Amino acid sequence: MPKMKSSRTLAKRIKITGTGKIKRKKAYNAHLAPNKTRKQRKHLAKPTTMHETDMRRLAQMIDTKVR
Repeated sequence: MPKMKSSRTLAKRIKITGTGKIKRKKAYNAHLAPNKTRKQRKHLAKPTTMHETDMRRLAQMIDTKVR
């Protein structure tokens, strides 16, 4: 059976941390940004970790192990 291909679009959007968690960017940052407060834009610009319930599914999509 051939190897599974990893989802290249997902692999470009996330990073794996040293502890094995998945880091992602937040949504709602680009479109209609002037209507948002400075505080809101600042918090949306920071990366966050993926929720634990999604980590196993996403790890399968990029063919890696997540702790």
